[in-house]
Amino acid sequence: MLCACSGEQFKVEEPISRSPESLATRDFSASGLSSRTGTGDWDSKFEDAQVDEAESTLKEALSLNYEEARALLGRLEYQKGNFDAALQVFYGIDIKSLSPRMIKAISDRTLQHSVKSKREITMVGLMSLHSVSLLLEAILLKAKSLQEMSRFKEAAKECKMILDIVESALPNGMPDSMTEDCKLQEMFHKALELLPVLWIEAGDLKEAIAAYRRALVIPWNLDPQRLSALQKDLAAILLYGGVETTVPQTKTWDACYPTTNTEEALLLLFILMKKLSYGEIKWDPEIISHLSFALSTCDQFECLAVHVEQLLPRAYKRIERWFFLALCYSAAGQTESALNLLKKISGSSESEHEPHIASLLLGAKLCSQNPNHAHEGINFARKVIESTDPKTEHFKSIAHKFLGVNYGNAARVSLSDSGRMFYHEESINSLNAAASVGVNDDPEVVFYLGLENAIQRNLDVAFSKMMLYSDMVAGSSSKGFTLLALIVSAEQRFKDAETIVDIALDETGRVDQLELLRLKAVLQIAQQQPKQAIETYKILLALIQARGELRSKNMGSEAMERKLEIEAWLDLANIYTKLESTSDAEICVNKARSKEFYHPGAWHSTGLLFEAQSLFNEALIAFSVALSIEPDYVPSIISTAETLMKMGGSETLPIARSFLMNSLRLEPTNHDAWFNLALICKKEGLEQQAADFFQAAHELESSAPVQSFV
Repeated sequence: MLCACSGEQFKVEEPISRSPESLATRDFSASGLSSRTGTGDWDSKFEDAQVDEAESTLKEALSLNYEEARALLGRLEYQKGNFDAALQVFYGIDIKSLSPRMIKAISDRTLQHSVKSKREITMVGLMSLHSVSLLLEAILLKAKSLQEMSRFKEAAKECKMILDIVESALPNGMPDSMTEDCKLQEMFHKALELLPVLWIEAGDLKEAIAAYRRALVIPWNLDPQRLSALQKDLAAILLYGGVETTVPQTKTWDACYPTTNTEEALLLLFILMKKLSYGEIKWDPEIISHLSFALSTCDQFECLAVHVEQLLPRAYKRIERWFFLALCYSAAGQTESALNLLKKISGSSESEHEPHIASLLLGAKLCSQNPNHAHEGINFARKVIESTDPKTEHFKSIAHKFLGVNYGNAARVSLSDSGRMFYHEESINSLNAAASVGVNDDPEVVFYLGLENAIQRNLDVAFSKMMLYSDMVAGSSSKGFTLLALIVSAEQRFKDAETIVDIALDETGRVDQLELLRLKAVLQIAQQQPKQAIETYKILLALIQARGELRSKNMGSEAMERKLEIEAWLDLANIYTKLESTSDAEICVNKARSKEFYHPGAWHSTGLLFEAQSLFNEALIAFSVALSIEPDYVPSIISTAETLMKMGGSETLPIARSFLMNSLRLEPTNHDAWFNLALICKKEGLEQQAADFFQAAHELESSAPVQSFV
């Protein structure tokens, strides 16, 4: 008998194929016991058994009333796929009038179970949980029928009625004893999961978010896997939904309380990550994917690395985990930590595996950003090029590009002329190979070709490459404009270079404008326009100060602006020193030292200021401090030699010569070093050698940019 069943028959079964026959054609009397059979035959013996059971229940068992009978017959229609017919049956159930009785039944009978009375307590006129479950199932099937007919808002409203009824009866959540006697909890859990889905399908994301929060704010005895699924779905819609919603009951006194969608999503994802770490739920890659996106938008890559490290070993393979962590640390600016992980991937412990191309390319890229890692970058790039896997062919052009960049960096840190020439040649060859192997549409390859030719003072080739690069990026690259202006300045066309900078200031973003403003000021100094340069520096410093007051916490941007501010103060100090305005120069130097006391440039400018006042001993001390901070700081090496030469005495010339030779070892194209070396040779009577050095200094100066190319 159906009235006595509380087991599997109350599961919400998936509808089978739609049948043209309908139980909706049956009419019921007020007592709910008589029926009139419709036309047609049932499709299967199984359906006959279900109808016979419903018929016998209606005729013989007086425990089913009119609404319960409709709930049973509506379920049959839903199972057959006759959603329209099922709705006609369900519309005959007046849930609004039954809601108070259902709420009272759930509340009172739950209380009866919670006290665990040893004797039976008879509650006259009170609905059974069996009947309540049957009616809740009818509402749920009605909502699912409306969903099948794409009437999502109506379906959501029907589904919401289930939550309203149960929540009114159990405001503090579902008791553990509820699972012992009926399927009411299962019906309710399905409604909790269905409601936000219906609102999403209806296009109302705010209501969907409210439904998710409603399901999570009260303990409803959801099993860990279903609870985590709701938490994950809420986090996803908060991150990607594009609708900013206010968090209910905001605790303004609690600093940890979420105030934005992202903060709320992160809180949910942290909870899920903790469950993953403890093995409470199954591994779900979507969780780490959502967390990666959320923390990336907040620039919290180091925090992401911490969470990845806490995952159980089975979550990722060892190489994949190392690569993921390397990405996190590189994005967080911890290049050394990232490179150490990438070296482990390509190390001997993983030699039996196929080369991990992505990690090798990342290693080559990170090494290309630091000349001190140039040789390691060459090894990373060569492993990609030497790979025999046909799937890696399209990566070889990228590997050639990074190989060329690392060769160029190796040339700049090489201590021998032969090594420097070899690496320069290999750099050009690798970059040309990148352009030929690839589809020849990578503007970065063209940019680095222009850079390497500019460094080797092949200015015509460099200029043509940079014009091509500018066309490829449609003039939107700050570094392209900067290099083009430097190449033009190396041709001693300072006015044209300043015009290029002015165009760049109009085309690029605010962050790039700061570096361009400093370049403009340097070009004005080269044109003997100190007043205009001072005004440009004032604008630059004002912009940096304004950005510092409004800037969010972005460590990379802050470090760049701080560096530019120090350089601007030092440039101003040098201008005032040349104008013999000692007090203004001292103010500028002190400003720079207040930002970074152990800055070699600040002590170098201090030395220049002492030198301008003929305080040579004090100048030598300042230059020595600069060299103690950075031993290879070429400007202080040359200035030390110049000061020794000015102090006079033949015994200082060999020392000055050694300083100049050291500067040329570090920077062979420095025309100031060649010029001072020529002066020393002239004082020593080496006329021919002095003439050669003067000639070299003149040629280098005529092709020298106002700033270094790199």
